[in-house]
Amino acid sequence: MNSDMLVRITRYYRALNRLRAIGLEKVFAHNLADAAGVSATIVRKDFSLLEIHGQKRGGYEITDLIERISRILGKGDPQNVIVVGCGRIGKALMHYSGFEPDGIRVVAGFDTDPMVYSDVSHPVPVYPMSRLEEMVEALGVNVGIITVPESAAADTAERLLEAGVRGILNFSPITLKPKPVQNGEAPAVIHNINIALELEQIFYQLQFPEKRS
Repeated sequence: MNSDMLVRITRYYRALNRLRAIGLEKVFAHNLADAAGVSATIVRKDFSLLEIHGQKRGGYEITDLIERISRILGKGDPQNVIVVGCGRIGKALMHYSGFEPDGIRVVAGFDTDPMVYSDVSHPVPVYPMSRLEEMVEALGVNVGIITVPESAAADTAERLLEAGVRGILNFSPITLKPKPVQNGEAPAVIHNINIALELEQIFYQLQFPEKRS
């Protein structure tokens, strides 16, 4: 499965959960196409490649689709995630409740500022960085979100990886890359999200619409 298809499948999954939440039992390809921003033909092609088949006139059973896509995406028990750096972005992520329908739980935050980790008003516990390794193991965390300043990003990522975290979502301004692995280990997964860069690309495409991909 290539990355574009993975993004579409994830969007289908989220749309299906929303449809089930409002009481619907069946869905058609064009419904999911609208949610994913693609054509119904692409939806049917994706499902065909995944060996998911609906009824020609009856559409797809939503519960069945959710179960099958859940297995494809490797979803099972809820996945625990931590946030390192509890400034504005970090706090926003900790307060966001939209992860839970996708089986994702933000279970802890970490910060170097005593004023931050001694504040009990956070929706999840916030710990000093000195407890990072301890809590990663105790909470069974595989994924960490980095929202620290640029100067601390590389060291934070290294520390997360050494603690056993295998996936990182990086919101800091620099691009982080996984280090080469040895002994046949699976490489860590790092996704970089530079909000300023994304906005610059949008402004550029608005200025030069003929250069949109």
